[in-house]
Amino acid sequence: MASFVGIYARALTDVVVERRLDPTRVTAELESIATLLETSSELRTIWDTPSVAAAQKLKVLDAIVKQSGFSREVRNFTAVLISNRRIDAFDKIAKEAIAAINDRLGIADAEITTVRDLTAEEKHKLEAQLAKTTGKKLRVRYAFNEQLKGGVVVKVGSTIYDGSIRGQLQRIREQLTAT
Repeated sequence: MASFVGIYARALTDVVVERRLDPTRVTAELESIATLLETSSELRTIWDTPSVAAAQKLKVLDAIVKQSGFSREVRNFTAVLISNRRIDAFDKIAKEAIAAINDRLGIADAEITTVRDLTAEEKHKLEAQLAKTTGKKLRVRYAFNEQLKGGVVVKVGSTIYDGSIRGQLQRIREQLTAT
């Protein structure tokens, strides 16, 4: 029997794929609501307490949606979780839905760490090569690490491509000590 987390995650994934919603926007909206729930015990209490009227819970949700500009689909998804008393599992459901959306649409998150800011052309070439290597559309975040000395470290999912000078020196060190 499938877990309710998977059932809700698949339902949201189906909506995102069928309606061709922007997966980056949906991901950001889900993460925002998860953060709100994590940081606001009052909000969690309101949405999870049976003695609070359903209309009042939805009024609070609608105020948040109006202020944040969330999509109708994410609003409705959250309303379903509130109505079905599953809001306590929002974070798990959201994470599973994001993973399923990314998987179904062939999207991967990538973190590229460099020692300096790359030019737009360098970013474009690197991202194109990574997309070709992984066979996925990439959602890229850039970070800086002065300890790399040069080169780049790329993390796509759980795979790390280390083309940094620090990484090359580490591999040479390992080869020298192994022999």
